[in-house]
Formats: sequence, structure tokens, C-alpha cells
Amino acid sequence: MAIFPEVRHRRSPHTHPISPPLRPSFWFHEKGATSMTSDRRSFLKTSATVAGGLAAAPYVWSSSYAKAEPKNDRPNIALIGCGGQGSGDARAASRSGNLVACCDVDSGRAARFVRWAEDRAGVKIDTYEDYRKLLERKDIDAIIAGTPDHWHTAIYIAAVRSGKDVYGEKPLTLTIDEGKRICKAVKESGRVFQVGTQQRSDRRFQQAIAIARSGRLGKKLTATCCIGAGPKDGPFKETEPPKELNWDFWLGQAPLVPYIKQRCHFQFRWWLEYSGGKVTDWGTHHVDIAQWGIGAEHSGPIEVEGSGVFDKRKNCYNTAQTFTCTLKFANGNKIIVKDGPGNGVHFEGEKEHIFVKRGSLKGNLVNKIFNDDEEEAKLNAEVAALYSGDRSGGHMGNFFNCIKDRKDPISDVYTQHRAITSCHLCNIAMKLERKLRWDPVKEDFIGDPQASAMRAREQRKPYTIEG
Repeated sequence: MAIFPEVRHRRSPHTHPISPPLRPSFWFHEKGATSMTSDRRSFLKTSATVAGGLAAAPYVWSSSYAKAEPKNDRPNIALIGCGGQGSGDARAASRSGNLVACCDVDSGRAARFVRWAEDRAGVKIDTYEDYRKLLERKDIDAIIAGTPDHWHTAIYIAAVRSGKDVYGEKPLTLTIDEGKRICKAVKESGRVFQVGTQQRSDRRFQQAIAIARSGRLGKKLTATCCIGAGPKDGPFKETEPPKELNWDFWLGQAPLVPYIKQRCHFQFRWWLEYSGGKVTDWGTHHVDIAQWGIGAEHSGPIEVEGSGVFDKRKNCYNTAQTFTCTLKFANGNKIIVKDGPGNGVHFEGEKEHIFVKRGSLKGNLVNKIFNDDEEEAKLNAEVAALYSGDRSGGHMGNFFNCIKDRKDPISDVYTQHRAITSCHLCNIAMKLERKLRWDPVKEDFIGDPQASAMRAREQRKPYTIEG
């Protein structure tokens, strides 16, 4: 019998239109982390209702998620990467910061964001094609970055080294070694860096993590992350790039190839040259929750193996279409990453099991907890202990709170590097088609030079990443 409920598949969280829809009413928004709805029956009813209709809905920002502060008390912010996700993030950030600039190698996308800023936010902003020119500005305090994955590391490192705080989209990196560079740069610079893994700010995921870590499920845990299958399509036609797109700059560190429409913008994530497919795109969300839940958020697995189906034809999507990977940890816990069924994280121990997804937390144990005042209070305290910072205003609000108090945000680069490393390990194991041993302290493969070489990639000049 399947342990995962059927879920209606929805679009990836990177497909928001320019006008942001309102966030669901169940979004975690309170000042502290110890209170839930006062009516447990209302909570459980809401969970059940949402499970049926918003199970895999993308995270969306509300234009009213937090009270806007006086403009003179707000940091100046700029957007790098004006696609759907970046624009949505910047709209949310504009509630707490002053938009002053944007940057994109596609002038059409930049122009659309400028029009939104003028028409909806009532501000005139400067535009750039080269992010380095934007980062030279001393009046910019923070950037919102929503570029394709292969540009993340170069921009993130340059931003923190130029003295900017960063809200950077997931997945954090294209390779394992890039994550090491980002962690080093953030630590040395002392900048605030929030990764856009918004599930960390979602109350239900926090409750699932607290339950898993508490021992209620058992001593040894298996966290199964179902993230959906990757697409299969192609071969695609090579054409001339549109005049508004600087194709060479868009490719950046990746190999120089002829323009194909399906390589660019949203579809970039289905090419290994620029991303890691579903394993990194959705995997970074759920594997992060799984590692936090099993107590491995500051470490990593010791063994990984997996199998997947890849299309090896020229000019076709080449990330894994279907896949199953297993990550084993030193404490005896394990994480399974697979394409389905459904979408969510299933935590299972020798005593109990729970299932969490966007909008729903299920399980007999969950029902027992929320029908017992003492157990509910105990769980609330455990949730509060997961993160000591100010969570008001949701994920973006947490970023701006941390800009003020200079604390690490709830999605810090160090734990996010560990989570995306596990996703990269899955892809490497599938490509090499063998079991691999991993040293989470040295962050290297054990006795496998071929695998070790895949921690990094050759970078095309002049787009090599500094440091």
C-alpha cells in the first residue's frame, strides 16, 4: 500500500507571473514560534482542506506580508535576475526595502520589471546588464538574486565581498566546491545571506522537523523525499538568440553552444550544464527538510548510491527523468530521494510515521499531538528551539530582520550548502552508476578520484569564479 497520497502536480515555484497572487491564509506569520492557532480543530480542518487543493502549490509572496516601514529607515535593494522568481522575491522585498536598481542580461525582462516598479511600486529604478557594475554602487545595501543556477556562486560571492547582504535563490550552487567558496566568502565578509528555501519558514515543516528530531517516531529514521519526475523532450532546434538577450553572458561559466530557446530562462533547469534537474530544483527543498529532521543539517551522508534515466541525445533535456537515490548517514539514519509518487517528505521510524508537504502535515501521531494540550505545548516549545531568531514576516521578513540584528537567517548558507551537497551527490552517483563513499568532514569522496573530480567543473573564461 502506498504511503504517499496522490497529489495534483502544479507548476514549479519559478513560474510566478509579474502580478503576485496572495499567499494562502495558513502561511506562518506570527511574531514568535511558540503559538499556533488557538483552535486545534480549526487547524486540523484547515490542514485537510489545503491538502486536497494546494498540496504542491508554489510558494507565493503577498504584497501585504508585513507592514511597510518608513522609506528613510529601510535599506536600498537591487534585483539581479528579473525572471519570475527573482521578480516575485523583489516585490516582496520592496515592502521592507527601497528598490533602486535591477540587472538582467535579457533587456526585455529588465524592462518588464522596471515597468512594474514604476506602475505598481511608484519608483524609478536604474537598469544594468552587467551585475558587476551594479555591485560597484555604494548606496545599495542588499541584493535579491534570482538568476539561473550556474550564475549563483559568482554573483553571491561578488555581492558579499562588495559589502551587500544577499537574498539568493535556491539551489545554492551548481557544484559542491562552489558551496565551499560561498561559505568562506560569507564567513569572511560577515554579510547576511538568506537562501530562498522558504519551507524553512513554514510552520508545518517546522513541526515535522521537531517531531522527527524528538524521538517520537523512533531512534532510526528514514526520510523519503518525493520530488516529481523530470521532463523528457527534444531534440530542439538551434536558432539565433533574440536581440534583447546577451547569450554569451547568459552562458557564463558554461560551455559556449548555439542558442536554443529551451536552454534558456525557465527551462535551464533541465540541462546539466546549468542546473541539476529535479534533483536540485525540488530536491534542495525537501532534502533540506529531511536533513534537518534527522539531525544532519551541519553534516552529510557517508554513502550514496542511485540510479536514474538520462537522455543522452544531442540538444535534448539531459537531467534525470526518473530516479531513486539513497543517502546513508553515520548515525544510522537515511534519506531516499525519488521522483514519486506525489510530492513531500515522509519521516518513518520504528514507532510512528508522518508526512509533510506544502499545506499539510499528516499522521496519526499528528492528530494525537493536537488533541492533547500538553503535547501541543511541548511541540510548540520544540519548534521554537529550532531557530532563535525573529521569524516575523515569513521568509523574506526574516531576511530583513537579520539585516537589522546581523544574525544568521533561518536558511543560512552553511546548512544550505550541506543540503545541496547531498543533492549533488545523488546526481554524481547516478552518473557514475556506482555506490560512493563520502567524508562529510573533509567534504570529499573516499578512494574515488573520478568522483572527486566531479565536485567542480571547468569554467569558461572570462567567466571563471573569483577565489
